Amino acid sequence: MTKEDILEQADILLLVNTFYKKVREDDLLVRIFDPVIKDDWDYHLKRMTDFWSTLLLYTHTFKEDPMPKHLPLPLDKEHFDRWLQLFNQTIDELFEGVVAENARKRANSIARIIKAVKKIPEELA
Repeated sequence: MTKEDILEQADILLLVNTFYKKVREDDLLVRIFDPVIKDDWDYHLKRMTDFWSTLLLYTHTFKEDPMPKHLPLPLDKEHFDRWLQLFNQTIDELFEGVVAENARKRANSIARIIKAVKKIPEELA
């Protein structure tokens, strides 16, 4: 199967839904997200679709600051590593191209910024 780049909203929807299906099946990450999202995954997926669409396709559909929602979560380096692993795995399975690489870079940047704000070291001591 030939992989294409992330070019339209349908691609963002596929990325978000595939990625968060993995998150919801992951024992480590689901324990963080489920207590916060509860039964409102549809709403969360819509917001994440808007978020990634804004970052990658410049749709300007997401206008909030995601940081305040993430700072209170009990996250450590292991959570970010798994989140990035699943995100990159999803990109690898579905897409290739300039925007796909941009998605990968953006995800790494998001993780790095949140870890820095939460004072989570990049490497375990």
